[in-house]
Amino acid sequence: MRGLVLLLIVISGYLIFEFGRISAGYDVVDAAKDRQAYQERIKRLDDEIVELKQEVALLETHREIDRAAYKEVEGSLMSLQAKIQEQRDAIAFYRGIVSPADGKRGLRVQDLKVTRGNAEREFNLRLVLVQAMQHDRKVSGDVNLSLQGSQDGVATVYTLKQLIPADADQGWAFSFRYFQDFDRQLVLPDGFTPERIRVEVRSKTRSIESIDESYAWTTSPG
Repeated sequence: MRGLVLLLIVISGYLIFEFGRISAGYDVVDAAKDRQAYQERIKRLDDEIVELKQEVALLETHREIDRAAYKEVEGSLMSLQAKIQEQRDAIAFYRGIVSPADGKRGLRVQDLKVTRGNAEREFNLRLVLVQAMQHDRKVSGDVNLSLQGSQDGVATVYTLKQLIPADADQGWAFSFRYFQDFDRQLVLPDGFTPERIRVEVRSKTRSIESIDESYAWTTSPG
């Protein structure tokens, strides 16, 4: 009897609860339909999230491809620009031999460049000599170079023999019809500050004059 009474109480409570929900407008069927609709919407949203993630991944891939392609094009463009500049420099160089801008013929310094070496006081000097407008015969001679500057505040001049390594060739001869380039290593004494480079190109070929020029000391990275 007690169990039956307890069961009746539970059933009565549930019926009262359901009556309250129905009175409040709650419909079990509609609730089930709403729950099904929400579940279907959640599934659609989950599918959309998956699709969006796939699109994002695809866009990232395309961006990486575009970035790689841009770098490749940029590298090719820089390489092409470097080649164009090399060709322009070559044209300017040969034009200086065949037909210089000033119209002067004979022996001349086409290029003089100093770059820093591996050690603190070491420098690499590049000298290019040309014979402009006259190429019917070779020009021969030798080069003498000196540095003008200050040694511990005192005006000082160092000759080429004082500046090159002990095991280097002491002479500097040349012989060419069109042009000739040289690379020499210089080692500056401690405490010496260079200011100017004097280049004497002494011709031993008759009717071709020697040249004696001075340049400001400037360097560039090696």
